[in-house]
Amino acid sequence: MNVSLTNKQENYIASQIEAGDYQNASELVRDALRLHQVYRDKVLNELRMEIEKGWEAPASGRSVQDIVKAKTEERKH
Repeated sequence: MNVSLTNKQENYIASQIEAGDYQNASELVRDALRLHQVYRDKVLNELRMEIEKGWEAPASGRSVQDIVKAKTEERKH
């Protein structure tokens, strides 16, 4: 597998290895992927919970236009 990295990413990896936090680039990338998976799973679970709360909540009497208008006004303040 080939992966292209930016100079900034390569420098970061090199600095982490130099600091002794990782033995090599592969170790750092594996750790980064594990952290990404944990973060992604957490975000997706939180989104699913919010969607479920929405489905279980009582129906709103407001129209989509009313909701958009209220949010637009809210952002002005």
